[in-house]
Amino acid sequence: MASTRSYWRWSKQDFLPEESFQTWTNYTSALSQTWFRFKNRLTSRSDDETETTQLRKQSENEMKRCLSWWDLIWFGFGAVVGAGIFVLTGEEAHDTVGPAIILSYAVSGISAMLSVFCYTEFAVEVPVAGGSFAYLRIELGDFAAFIAAGNILLESIVGTAAVSRSWTSYFTSLLNKPKNSLRIKTGLKDGYNLLDPIAVVVLAAASAIAISSTRKTSYLNWIASAVNTLVILFVIIAGFVHADTSNLTPFLPFGAKGIFQAAAIVYFAYGGFDSIATMAEETKNPSRDIPIGLVGSMSMITVIYCLMALTLSMMQKYKDIDTDAAFSVAFQCVGMKWAKYVVAFGALKGMTTVLLVGALGQARYTTHIARSHMIPPWFALVHPKTGTPINATLLITISSACIAFFSSLDVLSSLLSISTLFIFMMMAVALLVRRYYVRGVTPRGNLLKLVAFLLLIIASSMGISACWGINPNGWIGYTITVPIWFLATLGMSLVLKQQRDPKVWGVPLVPWLPSISIAINIFLMGSLDSSAFIRFGICTGVMLIYYFFFGLHATYDMAHQQEKLQNENKIKQMETMENAGP
Repeated sequence: MASTRSYWRWSKQDFLPEESFQTWTNYTSALSQTWFRFKNRLTSRSDDETETTQLRKQSENEMKRCLSWWDLIWFGFGAVVGAGIFVLTGEEAHDTVGPAIILSYAVSGISAMLSVFCYTEFAVEVPVAGGSFAYLRIELGDFAAFIAAGNILLESIVGTAAVSRSWTSYFTSLLNKPKNSLRIKTGLKDGYNLLDPIAVVVLAAASAIAISSTRKTSYLNWIASAVNTLVILFVIIAGFVHADTSNLTPFLPFGAKGIFQAAAIVYFAYGGFDSIATMAEETKNPSRDIPIGLVGSMSMITVIYCLMALTLSMMQKYKDIDTDAAFSVAFQCVGMKWAKYVVAFGALKGMTTVLLVGALGQARYTTHIARSHMIPPWFALVHPKTGTPINATLLITISSACIAFFSSLDVLSSLLSISTLFIFMMMAVALLVRRYYVRGVTPRGNLLKLVAFLLLIIASSMGISACWGINPNGWIGYTITVPIWFLATLGMSLVLKQQRDPKVWGVPLVPWLPSISIAINIFLMGSLDSSAFIRFGICTGVMLIYYFFFGLHATYDMAHQQEKLQNENKIKQMETMENAGP
């Protein structure tokens, strides 16, 4: 599938090849059909064959299959363990939850693991670079996939910016310089007034490595992750040596509510594992390697996070924990001043691997989104020599660099958490649809029952979250919402027959585990403050404006072009059979 055309090209046809954008008359006509086209795309569904075969041709060149399960485990470790555990642990332990921060990490870890199972089942059966975007296009349709795509890109850009800002903070600590001394102070609004050129340089370096070769990036990730693992082991062992169990009292100074508020924020620390699913096209044996890579890395990471959180809580009283450099200051307080340099070095290594793996995974998401023409197909092109999507990598890098240059970490982390939780919730819904509905097979009555059960599960999960937010110590609301959630899940289990069995790997205990995943993700979303929802709403509004003026018409044209080609192929096949005779 190699292309003879030059990779570096900039014509209008490379960015806007669809019929709707060829002339102003065409575009005006397309806008006049917006409602009709929206209804069409709302009900349309992709399929496994389209995502895995037809859309990949849009990239003109193949990505190179060079990764094993061992690579994926370390990619998972490198993608996840970074700024979150070193930065957010201190902030949330001090301000929100106290020593019970270990429970916050456990709750987030359980939720993340449930999402891992959902991702893994899809990744095995639909091994493409699109990850959750491709999976949602198949099961929930184009519009749901677009909302996910927008949030995926938002998560990618904001997450990368947040990590690069943290990189500068820990680099400052390693040099033993005052906080923010390497940033440029301006008169802009608080949260946006400290310019960070170092973050931009680090982003550019990580992207340059990712662009050069997936295999070389894997080797570098191995080395950096191995060093990071040694630092983490040092933190845990040295921390337990200087532990004082009396620091765990009081264990719940902020009450149970603090556990879930902190869990929603520290979920940021688990973000990135979905990057592994996007590497399916470059994996030698996706059906074996992806489950091992995803489940293996996330199990290891959850245990590490809980142990590190416990270590910090036992070294210092939660009121004394430093919110900026928690682990470094904690070691200083127990007489190990030199350890702060080890911690800062380990954090830098971890954040570097997060940026490296993120540059790979985010570009592959973007590539597949562009293959569907949701964004210009120029970003779908894969370079013939490197086997990497250079254009898509540059899109994410430049966008992230612009945000990282201005925005502080606290502005970014809450927005990232809500975006991640929303996508993971949709993935659990998509898995239930995949198991219980097959087009052309499932009776309409069963489809209506499935929709009803899903709506009840989602609504009751929102109700549980609302009850907690309004009155955490109350119980009356739960007597209504929890039974509705339980009976809806039980009804789905007893009334509906599963229409599809996973061929190689599947989520166990369906529908219970996906339903629990929906409930936990919605619950954690409800634990975030209102500002996160306001930012989320504004970003979603901007996405919808883009969709109705561009994305909708591009994907509509793309879909009908594919249908036309399929019909022409069928006609040719029939004519060939007729000419061949009996």
